[in-house]
This record gives sequence, structure tokens and C-alpha cells, in this order.
Amino acid sequence: MLCDDLLKTNDKFRLVISFTRNFYDSFLQQNQLRNWKLNKLKIVTHSIENGSDQMQEFPEIHPLDATPEISSIYADIRLVSGVPMVNLIWRHFAALPGILPWAWKAVRPLVSSLEMIEARHRLIEAVQLPDISALSPSAREACGLHNNVMTSFTGMVDNYVRGNCTNIITLTALRLRLEGISSPSAIYNVAATSEPGALLPPLPKIENLPSALAEKVRGLAKRHDGSDGTIIPSLYLELARWPDLVDAFPIWLSQLYVPETLRAARESACRAAEREALAMLPDLDPTPHNVAQMRPALERFTKLIIPDLIPVCLATQKLIPVRIIK
Repeated sequence: MLCDDLLKTNDKFRLVISFTRNFYDSFLQQNQLRNWKLNKLKIVTHSIENGSDQMQEFPEIHPLDATPEISSIYADIRLVSGVPMVNLIWRHFAALPGILPWAWKAVRPLVSSLEMIEARHRLIEAVQLPDISALSPSAREACGLHNNVMTSFTGMVDNYVRGNCTNIITLTALRLRLEGISSPSAIYNVAATSEPGALLPPLPKIENLPSALAEKVRGLAKRHDGSDGTIIPSLYLELARWPDLVDAFPIWLSQLYVPETLRAARESACRAAEREALAMLPDLDPTPHNVAQMRPALERFTKLIIPDLIPVCLATQKLIPVRIIK
């Protein structure tokens, strides 16, 4: 069998493959992954053919691979959040049986509220950014951002600001509840549903990008604590549509990408998110038996990944002005 061959070929994968077998087998016993293929979970794989390690250890369900049930929840996330994409953290929850419907049900009332709109604005104002100057038209056009694509590009950035700000508040609130913090149930005022706009083109998959471009995208991801190059923020996969932009981003955002500056921006986003989350703690249904599987990602995304990406998105708005976020 392939697993046995890998064990003989490279001892360092012994523990990983053993874990993968146990992980997959336990799900099969629960009949929850009956029709799933292991490669769709993107568990760690090793390429012997080219002699390199291809680490894809963060499980997610890409919208193109989603079952009808998961697709239905993804559609509701788009509708209620008002953005036309599903962020990585939700795609990860979809790969953990029972977690996505439970988590989304818990935070849905927060996401759809007027209070969330106000919280997003306060969070954005609280994020500490270095001085970022707007690009000249010639600079952005040199990277493929011509006038005919500016609407789609600025709209995409708009959506990532809104989505990331919403997610860090709601998921921080969920994390705090799981840590045992509680408060009287809040009453939310439901906001008018805003159309999420036209669906974005399918998110590129890192494994389908040309190898040189994929390495540059991974290089952007590695600038963020908590990524290790194995978690690829969706924003950077979106940028792959404009390959020259992937090259230019580290230059344009060089002031923000200084580790101390990015850390300060991240910490300011985390502080603001926790302030807002404490006033928006969700009610929880009984937790799924496997809730522990989601908690490492919940911790990582609310303390490292999302609060790192919010400053990047806000700085991009300064580079290339976009619509006002509502």
C-alpha cells in the first residue's frame, strides 16, 4: 500500500501517516466521511517523485468540492455576511464533521446584526497602521490593475475587509464562550440584508498555480506568524489572478511587513476584537463531541491569522482607494 511504501521511504512521515490513518478511520467509523476522499481533506502529503515535501496539512473544503449540505451553509454565510466568498476558517470548519453547522448557527445572529456593523467600524478605527501612500495610476497599471479591472479588484478588497472584520469579532466571541466566559444573552437588532454581489471567480487552488507563482504566494503567507506557509490566506490566492501584483505587494507594503510593525497592528486588531466580542457572546447549542478539533484553528485564526490580514487589507485600501465599507 502507498502508506506502507511511504513509511519505508521516509521515516519522518511515520508519525504523520499513523495519525492520518487513525484520523480517517475514526471518521469512517462514524459514517461521516463515507463519500469523502482523503485528498479532498488536504492532509499532509509527500511527493516522492520530485523529492520534495509538499505540506498541505490544513484541511478545508473548497466551494468547488462541497457537498450539497455544505454548499447550502456556504450560501447562507455569503447571504448573511454580505460578502460573495467564504473565508478559509469556515472552509476549515466544513472539513470537521458537524462543526460548520454548529459554529455558524451560534454566530449567525451576530453576523446579521446592526451591532456588527457598528463593531466593524470601531475595529477598523482601532487598527494601528503605518503611513501608507496611495499608488500612482502608472504604478498600479504596471501590475495589471488597469481601469477595466479596478472595480473588481477594489470590490474584492472591500469584501475581505468586511469579511475579516466580521470573522474576527464573531469567532473571538465564539472562542471566549468555549473558554468559559459568559454573559446574559444579548438582543440584536437585525440589519437589512445586503446583497453580497456577484460571486467572485472560483478561488484559485495553490496546487493548481504555476510552481513559481505558488512559491511567491507561499512567501507572502510566510510573512505572517501562525501561517508557516501551510495556511494560505485567501486574499493571497486572490492576488494570484494578477501575478505581477504578487511580486509588488511586498514592496508596496514594506512598511507594514516589518515584523514589529505588523505585530503591533495585529495586537491592536486583537484588542479591538476582544472588546467587541465581549459584548456579543453567542448562545451555544450542546457542543459537538469533536469540538476540540476546531479549537487550535480557532485560537490561531483569532489571535494570529485574521488580525494579521486585517491590517494588510486596510493598508491595501490606502494604496488603492476602495468603496466605503458598510
